[in-house]
Amino acid sequence: MEPDSGKPALTEALNQLWARFLPEIEEKVAVLSSAAATSSASPLSIEQQEAARDVAHKLAGVLGTFGLTEGTNLAREAEILYTANPNPAGAARLTEIATQLRAIIANRK
Repeated sequence: MEPDSGKPALTEALNQLWARFLPEIEEKVAVLSSAAATSSASPLSIEQQEAARDVAHKLAGVLGTFGLTEGTNLAREAEILYTANPNPAGAARLTEIATQLRAIIANRK
C-alpha cells in the first residue's frame, strides 16, 4: 500500500463534510455580519455580544477543521473584538472580517 493511497478518500470525505456543514458555516458568517452592522449603529446588548463571540469561536474551530487557517485567524480576531463591545472602528473591522470570511468560504466550495 502506498503512503498516499488514502488521500483521495480523505479529501472526498472532507468535501462531503464541507457540503453538509456549509449552510451552517454560512449562517454563522451571517450572524457575525449582522452583529457588525448592529454594532456600527449602536452598542450590542450583552446577549448579542456573547452570541457573536460564541459564533466566532465555533466558526474558528470549524474552519480550522477544513484547513482554512486564514479563516480561523479572522474568526479568532472577531471573537476577541466581540469580547469587548465594539466601538465604530471595531465594527468596521468586524464588517471587513465577515466579508473576508465569505470570500474564503466561497473559494473553498
